[in-house]
Amino acid sequence: MSRPILEVIALGVDDAIAAEAGGADRLELVTDMAADGLTPTLDGFAAIRSAVDLPLRVMLRSADGFAAGGESAVAALCASARTLRAEGADQFVFGFLNEAGQPDLATVRALAEAIDGAPWTFHRAIDRAADRDLARKRLIELPGLDTYLTAGAAAGVDAGLATLVAEAKRGQAGEPGYEPTILVGGGLRLDHLPALREAGVDAFHIGGAARPKGWSGPVDTESVAAWRAALDTPVSVA
Repeated sequence: MSRPILEVIALGVDDAIAAEAGGADRLELVTDMAADGLTPTLDGFAAIRSAVDLPLRVMLRSADGFAAGGESAVAALCASARTLRAEGADQFVFGFLNEAGQPDLATVRALAEAIDGAPWTFHRAIDRAADRDLARKRLIELPGLDTYLTAGAAAGVDAGLATLVAEAKRGQAGEPGYEPTILVGGGLRLDHLPALREAGVDAFHIGGAARPKGWSGPVDTESVAAWRAALDTPVSVA
């Protein structure tokens, strides 16, 4: 079995370099964590791409929350997606809900088309969905969807651990809608890893856990390395 994936949030070049040095496998590129992560600038993306050799998943979101906004906001976001794609971005992160708490399929489909077949993550909007299972079933036909970033619950991994374990088992059983990779993030701690890895979860996402000084400080190479070491420790899979 290949080693578990460790994805780290990067806000800029220094974060990216530190995460790569610590053993990250992939970066999620965002800006403005005060708004929980928005689309980075084109220049910011280009600078990070030039600085590291890691795969980059680029956030597509223009405002805090999981509502896409009106037609003009969606059109602008699709334009940003096409521009980033044209400049070499080849992996993305996005996800929006409608007023009923189900996936905003029109917006998500428009973005999937704008990125022209690139793989993408449906981010933690899944944790706010009114019905997680139904959300997965509605998203199943969208091209490029290969990952769900999820804590299992809106409150974080502490509250969602049992859900994550159950969904991992449904994925292993080949249940429709559960084929995409579960990328666990959102209040994730090192002590959560044994139960998740024993359940067969093999992809993990950290943001604040890589920043001992909080979001005002940089990614810390040693913190990332500690996660890398923990994930490289063999475990028994149920």
